[in-house]
Amino acid sequence: MICTSTLLRSVTALLALLSHTNAAPTSYASMVNDQDYPTDRDRSNKVYKREVAFDFNGDKVRAVNLGGWLVLEPWITPSIFEEWSTSQTVVDEYTYTKTLGKSEASSRLRSHWNTFITQEDFNAIAQAGLNHVRIPIGYWAVAPLEGDPYVQGQLDFMDKAVDWARSAGLKVMVDLHGAPGSQNGFDNSGKYGSVEWQQGNTVSQTLTAIENLANRYKGATDVVTSIELLNEPLGSSLDLGGVQDFYSNGYGRVKAASSDFAVVIHDAFQDFSSYWTGFGNDYADLMLDTHQYQIFSPEQVGRSPSEHVSAACALGPQLAGTNKWIIVGEWTGAQTDCAKWLNGLGKGARYDGTFQGTSQTGSCEGKYTGTVAGLSADDKKNIRSYIEAQLDAYEQRTGWVFWTWKTESAPEWHMKDLIDQGLFPQPLNSRQYPGQCS
Repeated sequence: MICTSTLLRSVTALLALLSHTNAAPTSYASMVNDQDYPTDRDRSNKVYKREVAFDFNGDKVRAVNLGGWLVLEPWITPSIFEEWSTSQTVVDEYTYTKTLGKSEASSRLRSHWNTFITQEDFNAIAQAGLNHVRIPIGYWAVAPLEGDPYVQGQLDFMDKAVDWARSAGLKVMVDLHGAPGSQNGFDNSGKYGSVEWQQGNTVSQTLTAIENLANRYKGATDVVTSIELLNEPLGSSLDLGGVQDFYSNGYGRVKAASSDFAVVIHDAFQDFSSYWTGFGNDYADLMLDTHQYQIFSPEQVGRSPSEHVSAACALGPQLAGTNKWIIVGEWTGAQTDCAKWLNGLGKGARYDGTFQGTSQTGSCEGKYTGTVAGLSADDKKNIRSYIEAQLDAYEQRTGWVFWTWKTESAPEWHMKDLIDQGLFPQPLNSRQYPGQCS
């Protein structure tokens, strides 16, 4: 028996599809699998048809996020925010662009976009054995709103990223990382503070951004395998029924642009193994995304290295038991929250007790800022062991996306340096600590 809410959401997705296509299919299934969708052209102008360009059933997603590139995060690139470290008046991309004004902000950001990630990074990612990159982008780059201080130009670099990925033999997951009003109040949504998404027209504005992304890259589905509708909506501060309705509408709009996209939904910080079991089971190519960090509570940073490993391993069977494709779309080698400004510009860490209301667990020496090479021998051992355990756990289902490829000074999070220093396995199936999850 289909419950009323499930039926309504299926109808919602169907209506979204019908309103964004000229086709007149005889059924929902024929719509999302229609072989008459617009075809794409390769660089020689040969016309050809595609389906989702990655076998999410047979292959594992092994990927990395390009965090801090097209959406600013102070802890990833603290140099960009350093001049406000004392006043703390600039804490996110919204206040950054508002303070500088569009001309100066655009000049500085274009310099950052030009240099932080390049073709050489894509080549190195491919050489490390990865097959995807997940690229965060904000609504303001795709569907800017009048009155916002944000600047545009990010899509030029997303276009380059698709070309770079194609050249390197990589696939791309496009991730809408920030929504109007902020879906979580985190600085990585573009605007730190209150959660105002779902108020006013913010949901319809987000759907416009998704539709624009899908239409822009519907001709590049040989590379762009998936679109994530929204990163980390904070379920505890939102109407979860409304989140599900938004997912149904967003799914319809992406699939109306091209049936060759997989559609990714974040778990909204709900139990991935149970909450989403009944959602979207008639939606083709739907993927759930869960983010697994063990550092954002005093209890988590108080765990021993072996307890971190055990907690990671315990996720494996839960992931394997889900009824959808599921990726761990963000995770880290960090067992502490020591990285400078990880908890927000000017804020301290739970691990060393400098975060308000916490007590000290250990020292952040070498982890607040530094390099992977400069970590202690114990830290190196613990990070390598923890990464291996997570790889073993997360590959029990669809795969994983590490956060993040590079940072300026946060060694526990810097995948490129973790690889270079031997803390991230090369090849990816190499194990110094085998059998941790057995």
